[in-house]
Amino acid sequence: MGSQPTFRTRIALLITTVSILTSMFAGCSTVNQGGGTPAAPTTSVQTLEYYPYQVKGYQNSYPKKTIQILIPADARDATANGAPLNGNPAIGVVDDQSGAVTERLYSSALGPIIQQAIGRSADEAGLSASSSSDVTYKPGVKNTAEYVLESKIRRCWVKKARNANGQYGPVWRTVADVALDVSIYKPPFSVPFWTGSTTDTYYDPPVGSFGLGSEDEAGIYDEPGQVLSVALTRSVAAIFQRQDLRNLMLEDDIKSH
Repeated sequence: MGSQPTFRTRIALLITTVSILTSMFAGCSTVNQGGGTPAAPTTSVQTLEYYPYQVKGYQNSYPKKTIQILIPADARDATANGAPLNGNPAIGVVDDQSGAVTERLYSSALGPIIQQAIGRSADEAGLSASSSSDVTYKPGVKNTAEYVLESKIRRCWVKKARNANGQYGPVWRTVADVALDVSIYKPPFSVPFWTGSTTDTYYDPPVGSFGLGSEDEAGIYDEPGQVLSVALTRSVAAIFQRQDLRNLMLEDDIKSH
């Protein structure tokens, strides 16, 4: 029989093996960090929608009048937002801890989505809303609706970013921002009956809202499109929450009778 390796020999062999493996992993790490090309951001098409009755307090506070909702014009900064993807407009990004974009977010056409949202909100307010395929109001043209609402999308953007890990794992924070310019007309007049702007910024999770430390807070929504939907809902509802617009329509209702 051959001689068996001594205890010291086995220890020496083990140390040598560990050293070789460590050198191999270090070499791989050096190659990945120094010469690797960062992966291109992935893409996803998010669902953007209006959440009925999420905003309370203005329901059925308007006279039962008819209002036609035109398709909102996308007046956002195209350079800042980035190019569409297969016709889908850019609506946001997902960033890693270093601030690098790992995912670009898109949605279907914003105009019809926000047009429908405004119509739903108008119905909640007590008005009777209809839609039009037009983008701009045409003065002097006969219209069966008592009012026509024209709008522009100034901002519609969401950013989800990963912060440093908390005690329960990765911490994600999302912020969404929606801003609209609105003009309401009384056909056939060319001068607006009312003009205004709305804006809403929504954070998920709402920092400090649960009385916990920032590292313990968890987001309410899974998808960034849902967070943007909340901001959209609140910005649209803010149109009909305006007391000056409500008063104008109530006074106009009295005059018409």
